[in-house]
Amino acid sequence: MSKVPLKNIKGESVGDYEVADGLLVLDKGDQVVHQAVVTYLANQRAGTASTLSKFEVNGSGKKPWKQKGLGRARAGYKQSNVWRGGYVAHGPVPHSFNKKMTKKAAQLAFRRAVSAKIDQGDVTVIEELVLPAPKTKEFALVLKNLGLDRGGLFIVDEVTEAVLLASRNIPQVEVVSAKLVNTYQILRYKNVIVTKAGMEALEQRLG
Repeated sequence: MSKVPLKNIKGESVGDYEVADGLLVLDKGDQVVHQAVVTYLANQRAGTASTLSKFEVNGSGKKPWKQKGLGRARAGYKQSNVWRGGYVAHGPVPHSFNKKMTKKAAQLAFRRAVSAKIDQGDVTVIEELVLPAPKTKEFALVLKNLGLDRGGLFIVDEVTEAVLLASRNIPQVEVVSAKLVNTYQILRYKNVIVTKAGMEALEQRLG
């Protein structure tokens, strides 16, 4: 069993939360974690960058000036890429950056990321995350009680509107449900705070 500190929102220790060693993966999966992060970031790209090609720039086919006799460089059309307002040579066009991973690889990457966080002592379990009011100062007080001066990732069973409203204006803080949290989010934050119910949901995903 791996033990994770268990606290309340006042920052007081109330024991340990035990995670079965069979759920953790520490001896493999480093490469697939890298693949999962690259895949996630690539899939966030819109791929909408676009420039006009030679045939899309407005303009006539008239020759700007005659070929010889003026002492100028030859010019065949006004839409040339070397002229201001002309087309862009080899410019970007809309395309998809999407990458794919197998479910088995994605599952291994997620287990490896969570296992590493637990093994490094960066995970804290709290009994629950219930605020008196949906206000930023209430969530800031929870951070202060837990000693999180650099924020962190909060994983809950279900994201409530009160918690979402209270946390959205605090930098370096993200709240996500245990069902939707991904490998990139786990690795992005130094501190991971999980509610007891959220941890139970995480264990189901790990298993």
